Amino acid sequence: MKKSFGFIGGSGLYKLDGVKVLDEILVDTPFGSPSDKVLKLSLDGDEFYFLPRHGKSHSISPSDLNYRANIYALKSLGVEVLISVSAVGSLKEEHAPTNFVLVDQFIDWTKGLRKRTFFENGVVGHVSCAYPVNKNLQDRIAKVMGQTEIKHSKNGTYVCIEGPQFSSRAESELYRSFGADVIGMTNVPEAYLAKEAGMAYATVAMVTDYDCWKEEHCTVEEIMKVMGQNNQSAQTLTKLLVPSLSSDPIQFEKENAFAVVTDPEVINKENQEIIKVLQS
Repeated sequence: MKKSFGFIGGSGLYKLDGVKVLDEILVDTPFGSPSDKVLKLSLDGDEFYFLPRHGKSHSISPSDLNYRANIYALKSLGVEVLISVSAVGSLKEEHAPTNFVLVDQFIDWTKGLRKRTFFENGVVGHVSCAYPVNKNLQDRIAKVMGQTEIKHSKNGTYVCIEGPQFSSRAESELYRSFGADVIGMTNVPEAYLAKEAGMAYATVAMVTDYDCWKEEHCTVEEIMKVMGQNNQSAQTLTKLLVPSLSSDPIQFEKENAFAVVTDPEVINKENQEIIKVLQS
């Protein structure tokens, strides 16, 4: 199977000028259905994949996302390099609305409702998540972003909360005390599952507001305006990133090759197939 790269994020990404939809693939996984059909796209002849994280109509809440099915579906199609494009709130003054942050760490503050591993039902596996973001991919995104006028920061910590409610003021101040940079609802366990699947993963976090820690009134209309600007910036970045990743693929070492510690002889056929896809 040809190895490829892909994006997961808002539906605006596949509405790029010049993008052609080559295929819409309905992927059936052992973990259920992904958020939507996976789109196989072409931009000036460079092919890549895209999955709308919340579905095309944005109808799936962060807590209801089937994270395992999303990652497994992309990996089964040959996606080894995955860029997450995500809206976030800012926890620091320097990360202003419309700025992008290329985070490199995550804090999981979800409530244990989300299935967060492929290794279960008779299979034990361990993958290090010390560095959940692939540095080579992060460096490439930063280099390409440097060719644009998008204000951005490299490195930072993303706090992932359960949602769909936003934080209380006390919670927002607590997250700031951690030294975290941004807050969102979707990148965990997505990032950790990508590690289990042997993918190079990186996040482009697009700041929409200052969460609720800052005494700054912000209307829905204002937030929607910022999101519109962020989508335009994301499209600008994507147009440059796609040819870069296509002509000069990211090189990295998969960290899931020796993850499974269970005796292969006791692993059933279904789990053997799952492991085969993850380690392919």
